[in-house]
Amino acid sequence: MSSVEPGVDLAQWGLEQARAAGADAAEVLIVSGESLSAGVRMGEVEKLKSSRERRLGVRVFVGKSSATASTAEFERKTLGEFVADTVRLARLTAPDQWSGLPDPALHPRVLPELELSDPSSGIIDADRALEIARTAERAALGADSRIKNSEGAEFDSGYYRVVFANNQGFAGEYAGTSYGLAVAPIAEENGAMQPGHWYTQNRRFERLEDAASVGLTSARRALRKLGARKIKTTRAPIVFDPDMAAGLLRALAGAASGPSLYRGASFLVGRLGTEVANAGVTIIDDGTMRGGLGSKPFDGEGLPITRKNLVERGVLKTYLLDSYSARRLGLASTGNAARSVGDAPSVSPTNLYLQPGTYSPEEIIRTVKRGLYVTELIGFGVNSVTGDYSRGAGGMWIEDGELVYPVEEITIAGNLKDMFMSIEMIGNDLAWRSSTVAPTLKISEMMIAGE
Repeated sequence: MSSVEPGVDLAQWGLEQARAAGADAAEVLIVSGESLSAGVRMGEVEKLKSSRERRLGVRVFVGKSSATASTAEFERKTLGEFVADTVRLARLTAPDQWSGLPDPALHPRVLPELELSDPSSGIIDADRALEIARTAERAALGADSRIKNSEGAEFDSGYYRVVFANNQGFAGEYAGTSYGLAVAPIAEENGAMQPGHWYTQNRRFERLEDAASVGLTSARRALRKLGARKIKTTRAPIVFDPDMAAGLLRALAGAASGPSLYRGASFLVGRLGTEVANAGVTIIDDGTMRGGLGSKPFDGEGLPITRKNLVERGVLKTYLLDSYSARRLGLASTGNAARSVGDAPSVSPTNLYLQPGTYSPEEIIRTVKRGLYVTELIGFGVNSVTGDYSRGAGGMWIEDGELVYPVEEITIAGNLKDMFMSIEMIGNDLAWRSSTVAPTLKISEMMIAGE
């Protein structure tokens, strides 16, 4: 980014403009960033996109009424008019007794250094990004003669900077980088085609998985789906691979988030301090991890980020809250406010993970007499109010502890309340490729709907 990026001084100026226009309280968020995405398909350039942008957002309060707006215009005369317009808009909105900035005593005085930015690699240039994508796709296409096509490979790199200040005296800023590579080959045999996919992601360029290795893994994942069969409806144990297990954590975190709770749209309402999972389950939300993809030194309201056990040995220990939902529920914010420039804070986990167990994936699979190893889920069939869970799925059928053939066009169904209580085994294969991760896990039994 340019050396003249907008900083805390501009945010403070925006706060002064809000006060001058009659706001009782205000906060300013400035986000600037730069990115480059390079994609290839069958070796040919399919995508090359470079972007640079910056936006400023304000949230202002007049009494208990508030308004939020954003702009890409940074000329001060225009910005002053924009802030004044937002204050006028706040006067027109209905008051909300729960609205307002957080308790000023909660703002951190010192911000942690979380190593969010790569000190040696900035935006990867287009030629190198294209070569990384080509290397990954070539490895996938060369892995087996049955890999005959590709949906492409894409490499992305990005830099961002966040500046936040409010009129309670808090001001902070931080920068971060991200790098990612994804490959999607297509395997073909006897006229049937099956897609595969694999990816690597990190804040440090040198910590990405090798491009050729990503390509080979994506090819294996496509090849193992060839010859997929349908199965008859049954009840059986389910083993979720790590990426699919992470989806269960996202569903639980959504049910544990403040907005779902105060709206009564969660099966976790009133469940604090009670058992919601097997005693072997501990789920952690930790925004303080150095280099974590979900880490940040303060949340979307300028409150400290913490490490907390969402579930500890099966017991729900906390909800995930911003200041607004905390007030609605008579609780304290957990530092989980997240926001985009033009929106009021919402709630989101940071680095959410299931504490790994001691079993290898192979050991878990060997315990299954007849069951399903899930490697793909389709659709969004999760009801956060009741916990009902029903999703299209694909994967590998297990017989006598061995993966014997691929299966497709099935649906797995259950209820999250029962599913988390029925987690029997947790793997030791936790890997950080996202901000929400889990190891392999086994659920004792679920309904599998097939033919």
